[in-house]
Amino acid sequence: MGYSSWCAERRRCLGWALALAAGPALGQAQRVQTPYRAPKVLFDIYLDHPDKIGAALYWVRSFFQPLLEAPYRLFPEDVRAIVLMHGTEIVTLARHHEARYAEAVQRMRYYAEQGVEFRVCGLALQDYGYRPEDLQPFVRIAPSAITELVHWQNEGYALVVPQVTDKRVSIEMIR
Repeated sequence: MGYSSWCAERRRCLGWALALAAGPALGQAQRVQTPYRAPKVLFDIYLDHPDKIGAALYWVRSFFQPLLEAPYRLFPEDVRAIVLMHGTEIVTLARHHEARYAEAVQRMRYYAEQGVEFRVCGLALQDYGYRPEDLQPFVRIAPSAITELVHWQNEGYALVVPQVTDKRVSIEMIR
């Protein structure tokens, strides 16, 4: 190794040593402001138990909250969102279950008032023995969830599939 190579290697090592010695203040995470603009999203909800609907709706909240607040301050009408349901969660939309799922229905109704479309698979509706009049008035019935998924993706909607698992440990336990 020549003298100039040795010097360059030494400077590089010295730079690493100084960076490490400086501690976490120089190595901390940095916030970014991604330039979000008028997004279009399709939430594909297919749950194995209707009681998980609250956790799935948290994904909708997590999508909207940063967009409506500073620095973005998008208006709800600037954001296109569809929630497509075709699993056990469709029972939460049945009028006769409104008392049991009151909190979730209230949240869905609020989102619907903000422009979120709630769609239910017509085939699943038949499987559950429901008719259109059995459901909340903010719900639209699609012919098939799978056909809807393809259609809206072809229209440029990003697909988000909420992952709702059984929580086994608290945040405090693993923090």
